[in-house]
Amino acid sequence: MRKVLHIDCDCFFAAVEMRENPQLCHVPIAIGGHSDRRGVISTCNYPARKFGIHSAMATAQALKKCPQLILLPGNMSLYREVSNQVMSIIRRYGIAYEQVSVDEAYLELDPDDSAIDIGNKIRAEVEAEVGITVSVGAAPNKFLAKVASDWNKPNGLFAVKPHKVGAFVAQLEVRKIPGIGPKTAERLSDRGITLCSDAQSYSLLELVNLFGRMGVSLYKRCRGQDDRPLSTGRVRKSISVEHTFADDIFLAEQLNDEVEVLWQKFLQRTEKANIDSRSLAPFVKVKFNDFSQTTLADHLQVTSLEAFRQLLQQARLRQDADETQGVRLIGIGGRCSEIDEQQLVLF
Repeated sequence: MRKVLHIDCDCFFAAVEMRENPQLCHVPIAIGGHSDRRGVISTCNYPARKFGIHSAMATAQALKKCPQLILLPGNMSLYREVSNQVMSIIRRYGIAYEQVSVDEAYLELDPDDSAIDIGNKIRAEVEAEVGITVSVGAAPNKFLAKVASDWNKPNGLFAVKPHKVGAFVAQLEVRKIPGIGPKTAERLSDRGITLCSDAQSYSLLELVNLFGRMGVSLYKRCRGQDDRPLSTGRVRKSISVEHTFADDIFLAEQLNDEVEVLWQKFLQRTEKANIDSRSLAPFVKVKFNDFSQTTLADHLQVTSLEAFRQLLQQARLRQDADETQGVRLIGIGGRCSEIDEQQLVLF
């Protein structure tokens, strides 16, 4: 039986700022861009969350909810330095390690080790040596460990023991499954699926017919299944750039002009990452002035300026066909194509 930990720093950027300036500990703070530049919140502390503020919220909206919010610009070099300190503590333990972002990592333990003991050691050492807190989830696989790490936040530990996986998953809301966003959760709810136990009554074929590839993942996750190993060597699967406009844009011609600027930045980023842009399949993101957004991809094309233009126009028309809905942000990117020769033969 596997033993996997998911270690997640609590409100990481904000925690580092509070460590540097203890006077910020009990007042609402957030790291993000300025409201006059259409900035968004990256992270906020728990006093700010009491006002309903959360990551990815527009800064202007956050300031309306909490006028006394202290907005900080962020210090990525400091955050990376603190992240390295946290990760060095995590790497002291386990037989495999996978860092998935600047503030979270997985750790696989020897089956003879105590997941709870090591999880608590990591929590104590990070707090003593780094001055911030982490929350830990312990479980038989990555999926359950990630869900568990959010269970007793902040500065907590929660373990899903093997003999309790069935009961734990049965009462778990499907929206807690990583990868299921609000829109997918709404589609599931329309089918009467709000808990994992609801999804268990559907066969694999039924879920695939209803939800496509996501149906396969849902079938496994709603039963607590996840056989993914820890990835010790991360392979970059996508690369993207985006831009928020100072003023909303409305016309197709404006969108075409703006994507040309992004296209040059995209080429620079792929070159810097030593990735051939022609090996990537294009995707786009459009965020509108009411903060709704949509994404669109075409796995049968390769990235090009024209491909991005077509996808952006299609994505915009999904929302509003008569061009009365303003666009506040666009993003373009490419993903490694998953179509190989064997798949083409099947087609």
